[in-house]
Amino acid sequence: MSRVVSVAGSRAARKTFTYSVMHMAVAIAVAFVLSGSWVVAFSIGLIEPLVQTVAYHLHERAWGQDDGSGEGRSREMSDSPASPLAA
Repeated sequence: MSRVVSVAGSRAARKTFTYSVMHMAVAIAVAFVLSGSWVVAFSIGLIEPLVQTVAYHLHERAWGQDDGSGEGRSREMSDSPASPLAA
């Protein structure tokens, strides 16, 4: 349990959290300017960052498979499928 608390209090965790809040605020503001509706703005502004987070994770996994530098895992050595959509 102490590991969870120490990670949650880390600079990286705080930075990630504040970036997420900023991302949502910007998304809401842009959606409001484009739509003129707070309902639409909050809908887009809350959903888009969540979808973007998943997309970023998948992007990082794809790049981590084999980045050409020898630091990423190759497909042959990976236990997971090459594509998150593969069964």
